[in-house]
This record gives sequence, structure tokens and C-alpha cells, in this order.
Amino acid sequence: MVAKDLVAYVAKEAKITNKDADQAIKSVFDGIVGALAKGDKVLISGFGIFEVKETKARKGVNPATQAKIDIPASKRVTFRVSKTLKEAIK
Repeated sequence: MVAKDLVAYVAKEAKITNKDADQAIKSVFDGIVGALAKGDKVLISGFGIFEVKETKARKGVNPATQAKIDIPASKRVTFRVSKTLKEAIK
């Protein structure tokens, strides 16, 4: 499923226009991104939890040259699937 398919699905299920569905979906994603940018967790019951985790700085190796490199600390977004969703996709 791509974004266009999701918009069409939401529009059909909610009995709204594709334009309104697109705006609603964009608003949901903007809310998730905004919360994660502030460092908050986003818990969607029955779906899962989005959260930001920090990785420590570490040493690495460039696979092409075998040169040792320093990999800086960074942040990454993780997602933990809910038990309900796990059961639904079995």
C-alpha cells in the first residue's frame, strides 16, 4: 500500500473526500513527527509505540577501504509493535 492507496481507503471508510482524507493523514503524521522531535513517545493503542532512542558514539570500519572510522552518537526512531497487531498479522 502506498500513500495514495491509504488516502483512498480512509476516504472510503470515513465517507469523506480524498482531499479531506489526505489532510487528516498528513495531520496524524505531523503530530507523530512533532512529538518524536520533542522526545516524546507516541503510543497508539492496538498498533504500537514510536520512540526516539539515542545511540552512543562508536568505532567502525569502512567496508570498502577497511579504514577505521568514528561513528558519532545519533538518534533513531524505533517502533515496537503491539500485541494486538502481532496477533492480527499471524
